[in-house]
Amino acid sequence: MSLSKKATIILEHLRKQQMLDLLNKGKRLDGRSLDEPRPLEIEIDIIKKADGSAKVKLGNSEVIAGVKVETGEPFEGLEHKGALIVTAEVLPTASPYIEPGPPDEETIELARVVDRGIRESEMLDLEKLVLVPGKIVYTIFVDCSIINADGNLFDATSYAVVSALCSSKLPVFDIQDGDKVIDTKQKQPAPITTIPISLTFAKIGNNVILDPTSEEEACMNSRITITTNSNGEYTAIQKGQTGSFTVEEIKNISEIARIKGETIRGKLKELIESGI
Repeated sequence: MSLSKKATIILEHLRKQQMLDLLNKGKRLDGRSLDEPRPLEIEIDIIKKADGSAKVKLGNSEVIAGVKVETGEPFEGLEHKGALIVTAEVLPTASPYIEPGPPDEETIELARVVDRGIRESEMLDLEKLVLVPGKIVYTIFVDCSIINADGNLFDATSYAVVSALCSSKLPVFDIQDGDKVIDTKQKQPAPITTIPISLTFAKIGNNVILDPTSEEEACMNSRITITTNSNGEYTAIQKGQTGSFTVEEIKNISEIARIKGETIRGKLKELIESGI
């Protein structure tokens, strides 16, 4: 082993020990309290050719989401609903640990967790996205690109998707001769029913923290993402990693997710209504 690699390992060990010591005192390396999220910045309508778009910066994690609307056949078993498809890609330049190539397991999990939080909240009224029942429906693609990865991509990506959908304008299609789709060149708002907000927590040792950085994620035993809707109801919960949470910990973080989620939701609503 080279001297430089040995030095790196020693520094990482010391950094981890410093993190654990601070957590036991209720503090974090970046100065936040255990239940304090990083600063959140949201920009909408940043991709002019998209049907909706948003850029989110959560701490140093940055995600861009773009909405593309097409028509297609409904999913099997969901003939009376439109289709929503969320995908994610972590760009190789987002982190020194990302390699070019097809999405890895973590990226696939990221897209699925974000998709589930939005789908289970019924954010979109998919029944209003049917053009010809059983034959032709709106298909909404939301493609996410992670341009800087510094932890908690679950929330950063979810906020980007929600913001892009809330600010999106869907094409108005006309059906002629039974199955011929005509683009009228007009636009309409997406049928939004609620605004889901996810909050992700990590457990490091015996401490549970909100909105972990990549450095904190490298030390976590377990992770959980909780999504609430505009009524403060819990709509999706997804656990990751091999560690566990106690019942009391789940109760505490669920309440934090509800309260902090309402604050973030208010910020997003204000942004959408102002059209910024």
